[in-house]
Amino acid sequence: MVVADLMAGDGWYTEILARTVGPGGSVYAQNNSISGSRYGPRLEERLKRGQLLNVLRVDTELDQVTFARPLDAAIMVLFYHDTVWMQVDRQQMNERIFQALKPGGCLLIIDHSALAPDGHSDTKSLHRIGEQVVTRELREAGFVLEATSSLLRNEEDPRTGSAFSPRIRGRTDRFVLLFRRPPAQGAAPAVGWEPGKSPRP
Repeated sequence: MVVADLMAGDGWYTEILARTVGPGGSVYAQNNSISGSRYGPRLEERLKRGQLLNVLRVDTELDQVTFARPLDAAIMVLFYHDTVWMQVDRQQMNERIFQALKPGGCLLIIDHSALAPDGHSDTKSLHRIGEQVVTRELREAGFVLEATSSLLRNEEDPRTGSAFSPRIRGRTDRFVLLFRRPPAQGAAPAVGWEPGKSPRP
């Protein structure tokens, strides 16, 4: 499989993906200018230390992102909310991700839940976003919401404080959404999670 880790940071998920797809697969580790300047050296060190020869760095803005090969899957973990205060053109970003995926390819989004399901006003201060915002914007780009998971839900998180607060950090209430680019008409289903089953982040 060819997979993209969108806003890979220092590559924690990149390494997992690289070992999962194996030497026959490829992983694109994408960072924008802000993330790249902050985490780029640590990402490079991780790639060298782990001998992750199947990882290719992509340093570009999210609303300008392209990949050399069509993607089977892409993930964005705990970052969609940042695209709001970073003033990313999210419509263009989502359309580019949609086009980068093969028909039938999947996109996994995980993020910190906002108090209001349709809220996106506290993305910089609280690092949270409403699940409905993400769902609506991805659907507008042509994606189909295929599955959700409650694996990372935490009812004890009041969702009123920062996701980085020591009291809740690492234990925030998070939504897990699996989207798919609809397959071409008559095509066989793409490799991935089965409809109606909870995805594994």
